[in-house]
Amino acid sequence: MFGRVPKKSDNTKYYEVLGVPQTATPDELKKAYRKAAIKNHPDKGGDPEKFKELSQAYEVLSDPEKREIYDEYGEDALKEGMGGGGSSSESPFDIFEQFFGGGGGFGGGFGGGGSSRTRKKQGEDVKQVLKVSLEEVYNGITKKLSLSRNILCKKCKGKGSKSGASSRCFGCQGSGMRVTTRQIGPGMIQQMQHVCPECRGSGESISERDRCQQCKGKKVTQEKRVLEVHVEKGMQNGQKIVFEGQADEAPDTVTGDIVFILQLKEHPKFKRKQDDLYVEHNVTLTEALCGFQFVLTHLDGRQLLIKTNPGQLIKPDQYKGINDEGMPQYQRPFMKGKLVIHFNVTFPEAGALTPEKCKILETILPSSTSSSSSSMSVDECEETILHDVNMEEEMRRKEHQRQQEAYDEDDDDEPGMQRVGCNQQ
Repeated sequence: MFGRVPKKSDNTKYYEVLGVPQTATPDELKKAYRKAAIKNHPDKGGDPEKFKELSQAYEVLSDPEKREIYDEYGEDALKEGMGGGGSSSESPFDIFEQFFGGGGGFGGGFGGGGSSRTRKKQGEDVKQVLKVSLEEVYNGITKKLSLSRNILCKKCKGKGSKSGASSRCFGCQGSGMRVTTRQIGPGMIQQMQHVCPECRGSGESISERDRCQQCKGKKVTQEKRVLEVHVEKGMQNGQKIVFEGQADEAPDTVTGDIVFILQLKEHPKFKRKQDDLYVEHNVTLTEALCGFQFVLTHLDGRQLLIKTNPGQLIKPDQYKGINDEGMPQYQRPFMKGKLVIHFNVTFPEAGALTPEKCKILETILPSSTSSSSSSMSVDECEETILHDVNMEEEMRRKEHQRQQEAYDEDDDDEPGMQRVGCNQQ
């Protein structure tokens, strides 16, 4: 080597950018670049500057000659021309295309193609509701769903023509849209925009002879496939299961995702609240006072024995819980919530207890704290009659009455309004 020896400069930056040690093998460099480049690619919402740094670091470290110079003298030596020129002789997008095989072949669609690349537009996601039962969410299930989608024609590789060439549509001048005008009145013109009928919005024109025989120039064909949708234990209502890049394909478009949105069907017995399960159960007054037992079939088919001991009272509208028998937690299926039982106590029908039976109950049950010990004699009190009240019906009746009174007040105000006049000078 002739001339001066360059000064040593920073020779660790590129390794730090890729997140690898200086002893990294070529395979480790490839793996690190692949992961970081996908994450930071601009067409996937990444930072363009970070993407440029990654490509620059990989270009140098993947070349044995440049890496040797970089390890010995650092980044400045490469900038001064050692090792075949500057450290960024290629576009970062060119490096990315070369790494993944070019043509946007990785994952169906990064916008790229070197310095003359055109950014691809983002395809639409396909969203579909997937109804699941509470048993399926409790136990987990795999559902197989048959779907059809558009894919790029394999024969013409999405070009629409045998030769791969196309020309600009004459009807819309390549815009894909046409504007028509019409006069709707004197000096009034209406403009309307619609899809070009000649190219169907593609902006391209393919001659009849050159059209691909498989896709008829449409560039896409139909594909039927079966997707296996894994519904994991503990998933919530409204949770999404995403299949990335599995929606309809289109030329120069980043393929969108297929998104399944879980919709939990109502269960006849169990109600879910987060990770807890609720169930209603009716017991008689005798069972509430003297104890009971019953068998509850769980969502996984297990038989749970629910019981109380004699003397363990159940009050009306009372809740009792059983730990670790609720819903499994998402991605932590061995952790479960509570199973909560809401007890409703059913009382005997009117007339079921004779005066004789009532006297027997009075000797068994704790005595009530009656108001008969009041200083006022019972004979001096006015006797009343109790009757059943439907509170919902009572509230509706009062609301209707309130609205009627407000309406009547409005009618009373109107004659008064007519009596108000203006004094004219």
